[in-house]
Amino acid sequence: MRPFHRLRPARASLRWKIAALAAATACLVAGAVGVLVHVWTAQDIRDRAEAQAFNGVYSAMDVYRRTGTLTGGAELDPAALPAVLRHPADGDRHTAYDGRVDENVGPSVWAAQRVGGPGSRVLAVQVNMSSELYGLQRLDVSMAVSSLVALAAAVPLAAYGAGLLGRRLRRVSETAGRISAGDLDARTGPTKGRDEVADIAATVDLMADSLGRRLRTERQFTADVAHELRTPVGGLLAAADLLPPGETEDLLRARVRDLRGLVEDLLEISRLDAGAEQPVRAHVPLGAVVSEAVARTGLDTEVTVADAHRAEAATTVETDPRRLERIVSNLVVNAHRHGETPVQVSVEGHTVVVRDHGPGFPPDLLLDGPRRFHTGATERGTGHGLGLTIALGQARLLGAELRLDNAPDGGAVATLHLPA
Repeated sequence: MRPFHRLRPARASLRWKIAALAAATACLVAGAVGVLVHVWTAQDIRDRAEAQAFNGVYSAMDVYRRTGTLTGGAELDPAALPAVLRHPADGDRHTAYDGRVDENVGPSVWAAQRVGGPGSRVLAVQVNMSSELYGLQRLDVSMAVSSLVALAAAVPLAAYGAGLLGRRLRRVSETAGRISAGDLDARTGPTKGRDEVADIAATVDLMADSLGRRLRTERQFTADVAHELRTPVGGLLAAADLLPPGETEDLLRARVRDLRGLVEDLLEISRLDAGAEQPVRAHVPLGAVVSEAVARTGLDTEVTVADAHRAEAATTVETDPRRLERIVSNLVVNAHRHGETPVQVSVEGHTVVVRDHGPGFPPDLLLDGPRRFHTGATERGTGHGLGLTIALGQARLLGAELRLDNAPDGGAVATLHLPA
Protein backbone atom coordinates (compact mmCIF):
# COMPACT_ATOMS: atom_id res chain seq x y z
CA MET A 1 0.00 0.00 0.00
CA ARG A 2 1.06 3.61 -0.41
CA PRO A 3 3.36 4.91 2.35
CA PHE A 4 2.41 7.90 4.40
CA HIS A 5 3.65 11.20 2.98
CA ARG A 6 3.78 14.45 4.91
CA LEU A 7 1.98 17.33 3.26
CA ARG A 8 4.62 20.07 3.29
CA PRO A 9 2.71 22.52 1.04
CA ALA A 10 -0.32 22.38 3.33
CA ARG A 11 1.81 23.08 6.41
CA ALA A 12 3.61 25.95 4.67
CA SER A 13 0.30 27.41 3.54
CA LEU A 14 -1.00 27.31 7.12
CA ARG A 15 2.05 29.23 8.31
CA TRP A 16 1.74 31.91 5.69
CA LYS A 17 -2.02 32.08 5.99
CA ILE A 18 -1.60 32.98 9.65
CA ALA A 19 1.06 35.55 8.73
CA ALA A 20 -1.19 36.99 6.01
CA LEU A 21 -4.09 37.16 8.44
CA ALA A 22 -1.91 39.03 10.95
CA ALA A 23 -0.73 41.39 8.20
CA ALA A 24 -4.29 41.99 7.01
CA THR A 25 -5.41 42.67 10.58
CA ALA A 26 -2.54 45.10 11.11
CA CYS A 27 -3.35 46.88 7.85
CA LEU A 28 -7.03 47.07 8.76
CA VAL A 29 -6.29 48.48 12.22
CA ALA A 30 -3.73 50.96 10.87
CA GLY A 31 -6.10 52.06 8.09
CA ALA A 32 -9.04 52.48 10.45
CA VAL A 33 -6.96 54.45 12.96
CA GLY A 34 -5.47 56.58 10.18
CA VAL A 35 -8.88 57.41 8.71
CA LEU A 36 -10.34 58.25 12.12
CA VAL A 37 -7.38 60.46 13.04
CA HIS A 38 -7.48 62.20 9.65
CA VAL A 39 -11.22 62.88 9.81
CA TRP A 40 -11.10 64.04 13.43
CA THR A 41 -8.07 66.29 12.84
CA ALA A 42 -9.53 67.79 9.64
CA GLN A 43 -12.81 68.53 11.43
CA ASP A 44 -10.93 70.04 14.36
CA ILE A 45 -8.91 72.29 12.02
CA ARG A 46 -12.09 73.49 10.34
CA ASP A 47 -13.89 74.07 13.65
CA ARG A 48 -10.99 76.11 15.00
CA ALA A 49 -10.78 78.08 11.77
CA GLU A 50 -14.51 78.85 11.92
CA ALA A 51 -14.21 79.93 15.56
CA GLN A 52 -11.22 82.12 14.71
CA ALA A 53 -13.05 83.72 11.78
CA PHE A 54 -16.20 84.23 13.86
CA ASN A 55 -14.26 85.88 16.69
CA GLY A 56 -12.24 87.93 14.20
CA VAL A 57 -15.27 89.38 12.45
CA TYR A 58 -16.92 90.10 15.80
CA SER A 59 -13.87 92.06 17.05
CA ALA A 60 -13.34 93.83 13.73
CA MET A 61 -16.98 94.87 13.58
CA ASP A 62 -16.77 96.34 17.10
CA VAL A 63 -13.65 98.37 16.22
CA TYR A 64 -15.10 99.46 12.88
CA ARG A 65 -18.30 100.75 14.45
CA ARG A 66 -16.35 102.72 17.10
CA THR A 67 -13.44 104.02 15.03
CA GLY A 68 -14.37 103.41 11.39
CA THR A 69 -11.12 101.50 10.80
CA LEU A 70 -10.55 97.90 9.71
CA THR A 71 -8.42 95.66 11.93
CA GLY A 72 -7.48 91.97 12.16
CA GLY A 73 -7.40 91.47 8.40
CA ALA A 74 -11.04 92.54 7.95
CA GLU A 75 -12.22 93.73 4.53
CA LEU A 76 -15.32 95.41 3.17
CA ASP A 77 -17.03 93.60 0.32
CA PRO A 78 -13.96 91.55 -0.70
CA ALA A 79 -14.09 90.16 -4.23
CA ALA A 80 -13.28 86.60 -3.13
CA LEU A 81 -16.12 86.47 -0.61
CA PRO A 82 -18.33 83.40 -1.20
CA ALA A 83 -21.74 84.22 -2.66
CA VAL A 84 -23.56 82.69 0.31
CA LEU A 85 -22.08 85.40 2.56
CA ARG A 86 -22.79 88.39 0.31
CA HIS A 87 -26.41 88.56 1.41
CA PRO A 88 -26.55 87.33 5.03
CA ALA A 89 -29.68 87.84 7.06
CA ASP A 90 -29.88 91.11 8.99
CA GLY A 91 -28.14 90.98 12.33
CA ASP A 92 -26.68 87.50 11.77
CA ARG A 93 -23.05 86.58 11.43
CA HIS A 94 -22.22 83.73 9.04
CA THR A 95 -19.25 81.49 8.25
CA ALA A 96 -18.56 79.53 5.07
CA TYR A 97 -15.88 77.15 3.84
CA ASP A 98 -14.00 78.15 0.68
CA GLY A 99 -12.07 75.32 -0.95
CA ARG A 100 -10.35 77.47 -3.56
CA VAL A 101 -6.55 77.55 -3.53
CA ASP A 102 -4.73 80.62 -4.83
CA GLU A 103 -0.96 80.22 -4.52
CA ASN A 104 -0.38 79.78 -0.77
CA VAL A 105 -3.87 80.90 0.24
CA GLY A 106 -6.62 78.34 0.73
CA PRO A 107 -8.54 76.42 1.56
CA SER A 108 -9.98 78.96 3.98
CA VAL A 109 -12.95 79.84 6.15
CA TRP A 110 -14.81 83.16 5.76
CA ALA A 111 -16.88 85.00 8.33
CA ALA A 112 -19.00 87.98 7.35
CA GLN A 113 -21.44 90.50 8.87
CA ARG A 114 -23.37 93.36 7.28
CA VAL A 115 -22.33 96.73 8.59
CA GLY A 116 -25.70 98.41 8.44
CA GLY A 117 -29.15 97.49 7.23
CA PRO A 118 -30.15 95.79 4.03
CA GLY A 119 -28.13 96.92 1.03
CA SER A 120 -25.21 98.07 3.18
CA ARG A 121 -21.68 96.84 2.86
CA VAL A 122 -20.43 93.49 4.26
CA LEU A 123 -17.46 93.24 6.59
CA ALA A 124 -15.61 89.89 6.19
CA VAL A 125 -12.64 88.10 7.68
CA GLN A 126 -10.76 85.26 5.94
CA VAL A 127 -8.84 82.61 7.90
CA ASN A 128 -6.33 80.65 5.79
CA MET A 129 -6.03 76.92 6.71
CA SER A 130 -3.20 75.98 4.34
CA SER A 131 -0.57 75.65 7.07
CA GLU A 132 -2.86 73.49 9.25
CA LEU A 133 -3.81 71.30 6.30
CA TYR A 134 -0.14 70.93 5.36
CA GLY A 135 0.47 69.75 8.91
CA LEU A 136 -2.39 67.28 8.45
CA GLN A 137 -0.73 65.92 5.31
CA ARG A 138 2.52 65.45 7.22
CA LEU A 139 0.58 63.67 9.95
CA ASP A 140 -0.95 61.34 7.32
CA VAL A 141 2.49 60.55 5.88
CA SER A 142 3.90 59.92 9.36
CA MET A 143 1.05 57.56 10.20
CA ALA A 144 1.48 55.71 6.88
CA VAL A 145 5.22 55.27 7.47
CA SER A 146 4.59 54.15 11.06
CA SER A 147 1.99 51.65 9.83
CA LEU A 148 4.41 50.22 7.28
CA VAL A 149 7.13 49.89 9.93
CA ALA A 150 4.70 48.19 12.30
CA LEU A 151 3.55 45.90 9.50
CA ALA A 152 7.15 45.01 8.61
CA ALA A 153 7.71 44.04 12.23
CA ALA A 154 4.36 42.26 12.69
CA VAL A 155 4.61 39.94 9.67
CA PRO A 156 7.93 38.26 10.67
CA LEU A 157 6.72 37.92 14.25
CA ALA A 158 3.44 36.39 13.04
CA ALA A 159 5.33 34.05 10.69
CA TYR A 160 7.65 33.01 13.53
CA GLY A 161 4.73 32.36 15.87
CA ALA A 162 2.90 30.44 13.14
CA GLY A 163 6.08 28.42 12.55
CA LEU A 164 6.19 27.41 16.20
CA LEU A 165 2.55 26.35 16.02
CA GLY A 166 3.18 24.56 12.72
CA ARG A 167 6.08 22.58 14.17
CA ARG A 168 3.93 21.40 17.05
CA LEU A 169 1.13 20.43 14.69
CA ARG A 170 3.65 18.75 12.38
CA ARG A 171 4.84 16.60 15.26
CA VAL A 172 1.30 15.47 15.98
CA SER A 173 0.66 14.90 12.25
CA GLU A 174 3.81 12.81 11.85
CA THR A 175 2.83 10.69 14.85
CA ALA A 176 -0.66 10.11 13.43
CA GLY A 177 0.88 9.23 10.05
CA ARG A 178 3.25 6.71 11.62
CA ILE A 179 0.35 5.12 13.48
CA SER A 180 -1.65 5.00 10.25
CA ALA A 181 1.31 3.33 8.52
CA GLY A 182 1.35 0.59 11.17
CA ASP A 183 3.85 1.88 13.75
CA LEU A 184 1.74 1.32 16.86
CA ASP A 185 4.60 2.37 19.14
CA ALA A 186 4.68 5.93 17.76
CA ARG A 187 3.82 8.59 20.35
CA THR A 188 3.88 12.37 20.31
CA GLY A 189 5.03 12.56 23.92
CA PRO A 190 4.94 15.63 26.16
CA THR A 191 4.39 18.92 24.34
CA LYS A 192 5.01 22.44 25.49
CA GLY A 193 2.06 24.57 26.50
CA ARG A 194 -1.41 23.86 27.77
CA ASP A 195 -3.41 24.78 24.71
CA GLU A 196 -5.47 22.96 22.10
CA VAL A 197 -2.38 21.54 20.36
CA ALA A 198 -1.27 19.88 23.59
CA ASP A 199 -4.79 18.46 24.00
CA ILE A 200 -4.69 17.08 20.44
CA ALA A 201 -1.27 15.49 21.05
CA ALA A 202 -2.46 13.87 24.26
CA THR A 203 -5.62 12.62 22.52
CA VAL A 204 -3.57 11.09 19.67
CA ASP A 205 -1.34 9.29 22.19
CA LEU A 206 -4.37 7.98 24.10
CA MET A 207 -5.90 6.81 20.82
CA ALA A 208 -2.65 5.04 19.91
CA ASP A 209 -2.55 3.33 23.31
CA SER A 210 -6.13 2.14 22.96
CA LEU A 211 -5.61 1.02 19.35
CA GLY A 212 -2.42 -0.80 20.29
CA ARG A 213 -4.13 -2.70 23.11
CA ARG A 214 -6.98 -3.76 20.83
CA LEU A 215 -4.69 -4.87 18.02
CA ARG A 216 -2.45 -6.80 20.40
CA THR A 217 -5.52 -8.53 21.80
CA GLU A 218 -6.71 -9.35 18.29
CA ARG A 219 -3.30 -10.66 17.23
CA GLN A 220 -2.96 -12.76 20.36
CA PHE A 221 -6.42 -14.18 19.77
CA THR A 222 -5.53 -15.06 16.16
CA ALA A 223 -2.32 -16.76 17.25
CA ASP A 224 -4.07 -18.69 20.04
CA VAL A 225 -6.85 -19.88 17.73
CA ALA A 226 -4.37 -20.99 15.06
CA HIS A 227 -2.23 -22.91 17.56
CA GLU A 228 -5.25 -24.55 19.16
CA LEU A 229 -6.67 -25.60 15.79
CA ARG A 230 -3.44 -27.04 14.48
CA THR A 231 -3.61 -30.23 16.56
CA PRO A 232 -7.24 -31.18 15.82
CA VAL A 233 -6.73 -30.41 12.12
CA GLY A 234 -3.76 -32.78 12.08
CA GLY A 235 -5.96 -35.40 13.72
CA LEU A 236 -8.63 -34.89 11.06
CA LEU A 237 -6.05 -35.43 8.31
CA ALA A 238 -4.91 -38.65 9.96
CA ALA A 239 -8.51 -39.79 10.34
CA ALA A 240 -9.24 -38.99 6.69
CA ASP A 241 -6.43 -41.32 5.65
CA LEU A 242 -8.24 -44.19 7.41
CA LEU A 243 -11.44 -43.77 5.37
CA PRO A 244 -12.03 -46.11 2.48
CA PRO A 245 -11.47 -44.60 -0.95
CA GLY A 246 -14.53 -42.96 -2.45
CA GLU A 247 -16.37 -39.72 -3.03
CA THR A 248 -16.91 -39.08 0.69
CA GLU A 249 -13.22 -39.56 1.44
CA ASP A 250 -12.21 -37.16 -1.37
CA LEU A 251 -14.71 -34.52 -0.23
CA LEU A 252 -13.66 -34.78 3.40
CA ARG A 253 -9.97 -34.70 2.53
CA ALA A 254 -10.47 -31.57 0.40
CA ARG A 255 -12.33 -29.78 3.22
CA VAL A 256 -9.66 -30.76 5.75
CA ARG A 257 -6.96 -29.45 3.39
CA ASP A 258 -8.82 -26.14 3.13
CA LEU A 259 -9.07 -26.00 6.90
CA ARG A 260 -5.37 -26.76 7.28
CA GLY A 261 -4.55 -24.00 4.76
CA LEU A 262 -6.65 -21.56 6.78
CA VAL A 263 -4.84 -22.50 10.00
CA GLU A 264 -1.44 -22.13 8.31
CA ASP A 265 -2.48 -18.70 6.98
CA LEU A 266 -3.53 -17.62 10.47
CA LEU A 267 -0.23 -18.80 11.90
CA GLU A 268 1.67 -16.92 9.20
CA ILE A 269 -0.27 -13.72 9.92
CA SER A 270 0.35 -14.08 13.66
CA ARG A 271 4.10 -14.49 13.05
CA LEU A 272 4.15 -11.44 10.78
CA ASP A 273 2.22 -9.41 13.33
CA ALA A 274 4.58 -10.44 16.11
CA GLY A 275 7.68 -9.59 14.05
CA ALA A 276 8.96 -13.13 14.44
CA GLU A 277 9.74 -13.55 10.74
CA GLN A 278 13.15 -12.73 9.25
CA PRO A 279 13.87 -12.83 5.50
CA VAL A 280 16.65 -15.02 4.13
CA ARG A 281 17.96 -12.94 1.27
CA ALA A 282 19.71 -14.13 -1.85
CA HIS A 283 20.46 -12.79 -5.33
CA VAL A 284 17.88 -14.35 -7.65
CA PRO A 285 16.58 -13.62 -11.18
CA LEU A 286 13.25 -11.88 -10.68
CA GLY A 287 11.60 -13.15 -13.87
CA ALA A 288 12.46 -16.78 -13.14
CA VAL A 289 11.19 -16.62 -9.56
CA VAL A 290 7.91 -15.03 -10.64
CA SER A 291 7.40 -17.54 -13.46
CA GLU A 292 8.02 -20.43 -11.07
CA ALA A 293 5.59 -19.01 -8.51
CA VAL A 294 2.86 -18.64 -11.15
CA ALA A 295 3.46 -22.14 -12.47
CA ARG A 296 3.09 -23.64 -8.98
CA THR A 297 -0.41 -22.20 -8.66
CA GLY A 298 -1.54 -24.43 -11.54
CA LEU A 299 -3.80 -21.64 -12.81
CA ASP A 300 -4.00 -20.42 -16.40
CA THR A 301 -2.03 -17.20 -16.18
CA GLU A 302 -0.17 -15.24 -18.85
CA VAL A 303 3.37 -14.28 -17.75
CA THR A 304 5.38 -11.62 -19.55
CA VAL A 305 9.02 -10.95 -18.59
CA ALA A 306 10.71 -7.97 -20.23
CA ASP A 307 13.90 -8.96 -22.10
CA ALA A 308 13.35 -12.62 -21.20
CA HIS A 309 15.07 -13.62 -24.45
CA ARG A 310 18.29 -11.94 -23.33
CA ALA A 311 19.89 -13.79 -20.43
CA GLU A 312 22.43 -11.03 -19.80
CA ALA A 313 19.59 -8.48 -19.40
CA ALA A 314 17.64 -10.46 -16.79
CA THR A 315 16.99 -8.42 -13.66
CA THR A 316 18.56 -9.83 -10.49
CA VAL A 317 17.20 -8.80 -7.10
CA GLU A 318 18.37 -9.41 -3.55
CA THR A 319 15.37 -10.78 -1.72
CA ASP A 320 13.89 -13.80 0.00
CA PRO A 321 12.73 -15.97 -2.94
CA ARG A 322 10.37 -18.06 -0.81
CA ARG A 323 8.54 -15.00 0.46
CA LEU A 324 8.52 -13.42 -3.00
CA GLU A 325 6.91 -16.57 -4.39
CA ARG A 326 4.37 -16.41 -1.57
CA ILE A 327 3.43 -12.83 -2.51
CA VAL A 328 3.11 -13.56 -6.23
CA SER A 329 1.13 -16.79 -5.75
CA ASN A 330 -1.30 -15.08 -3.36
CA LEU A 331 -1.86 -12.24 -5.84
CA VAL A 332 -2.42 -14.67 -8.71
CA VAL A 333 -4.82 -16.87 -6.71
CA ASN A 334 -6.69 -13.77 -5.54
CA ALA A 335 -6.99 -12.53 -9.14
CA HIS A 336 -8.42 -15.87 -10.32
CA ARG A 337 -10.71 -16.28 -7.30
CA HIS A 338 -12.18 -12.79 -7.22
CA GLY A 339 -11.55 -11.46 -10.72
CA GLU A 340 -12.04 -12.71 -14.24
CA THR A 341 -9.72 -14.08 -16.89
CA PRO A 342 -7.44 -13.34 -18.53
CA VAL A 343 -5.08 -12.90 -15.58
CA GLN A 344 -1.79 -11.34 -16.65
CA VAL A 345 1.52 -11.12 -14.81
CA SER A 346 4.23 -8.82 -16.15
CA VAL A 347 7.79 -8.35 -14.88
CA GLU A 348 9.82 -5.30 -15.81
CA GLY A 349 12.86 -4.10 -13.93
CA HIS A 350 12.14 -4.42 -10.20
CA THR A 351 8.36 -4.29 -10.67
CA VAL A 352 5.84 -7.13 -10.81
CA VAL A 353 2.27 -6.35 -11.95
CA VAL A 354 -0.65 -8.79 -11.53
CA ARG A 355 -3.84 -7.82 -13.32
CA ASP A 356 -7.22 -9.43 -13.86
CA HIS A 357 -10.23 -8.25 -15.90
CA GLY A 358 -12.95 -8.53 -13.28
CA PRO A 359 -14.92 -5.88 -11.38
CA GLY A 360 -11.80 -4.52 -9.68
CA PHE A 361 -11.01 -3.91 -6.04
CA PRO A 362 -13.88 -2.45 -3.97
CA PRO A 363 -13.50 1.20 -2.90
CA ASP A 364 -13.20 0.42 0.82
CA LEU A 365 -10.29 -1.94 0.18
CA LEU A 366 -8.47 0.72 -1.87
CA LEU A 367 -9.12 3.25 0.89
CA ASP A 368 -8.37 1.20 4.02
CA GLY A 369 -6.25 -1.64 2.67
CA PRO A 370 -6.94 -5.38 2.93
CA ARG A 371 -8.54 -6.68 6.11
CA ARG A 372 -8.51 -10.26 7.31
CA PHE A 373 -11.78 -12.18 6.93
CA HIS A 374 -13.15 -9.35 4.78
CA THR A 375 -13.46 -9.90 1.03
CA GLY A 376 -15.09 -6.59 0.12
CA ALA A 377 -17.81 -6.59 -2.53
CA THR A 378 -19.85 -9.76 -2.94
CA GLU A 379 -19.26 -9.78 -6.68
CA ARG A 380 -15.57 -10.47 -6.01
CA GLY A 381 -16.37 -13.95 -4.85
CA THR A 382 -15.85 -15.82 -1.60
CA GLY A 383 -12.81 -16.32 0.58
CA HIS A 384 -11.29 -15.58 3.96
CA GLY A 385 -9.68 -12.26 3.01
CA LEU A 386 -6.24 -13.47 4.16
CA GLY A 387 -4.39 -13.70 0.84
CA LEU A 388 -3.89 -9.95 0.34
CA THR A 389 -3.21 -9.46 4.06
CA ILE A 390 -0.37 -12.01 3.91
CA ALA A 391 0.96 -10.55 0.66
CA LEU A 392 1.04 -7.07 2.19
CA GLY A 393 2.77 -8.34 5.36
CA GLN A 394 5.40 -10.26 3.40
CA ALA A 395 6.01 -7.23 1.15
CA ARG A 396 6.66 -5.04 4.17
CA LEU A 397 9.05 -7.67 5.54
CA LEU A 398 11.00 -7.56 2.26
CA GLY A 399 11.05 -3.76 2.21
CA ALA A 400 8.88 -3.77 -0.92
CA GLU A 401 5.85 -1.64 -1.75
CA LEU A 402 2.57 -3.30 -2.71
CA ARG A 403 0.02 -1.02 -4.37
CA LEU A 404 -3.57 -1.99 -5.13
CA ASP A 405 -5.41 -0.08 -7.86
CA ASN A 406 -8.10 -0.46 -10.48
CA ALA A 407 -7.30 -0.19 -14.19
CA PRO A 408 -9.08 2.60 -16.10
CA ASP A 409 -10.61 0.07 -18.49
CA GLY A 410 -11.65 -2.30 -15.67
CA GLY A 411 -9.96 -4.96 -13.60
CA ALA A 412 -7.86 -5.09 -10.44
CA VAL A 413 -4.15 -4.24 -10.62
CA ALA A 414 -1.63 -5.23 -7.93
CA THR A 415 1.82 -3.67 -8.36
CA LEU A 416 4.82 -4.93 -6.38
CA HIS A 417 7.90 -2.68 -6.33
CA LEU A 418 10.99 -4.44 -5.03
CA PRO A 419 13.86 -2.35 -3.63
CA ALA A 420 16.74 -1.83 -6.04
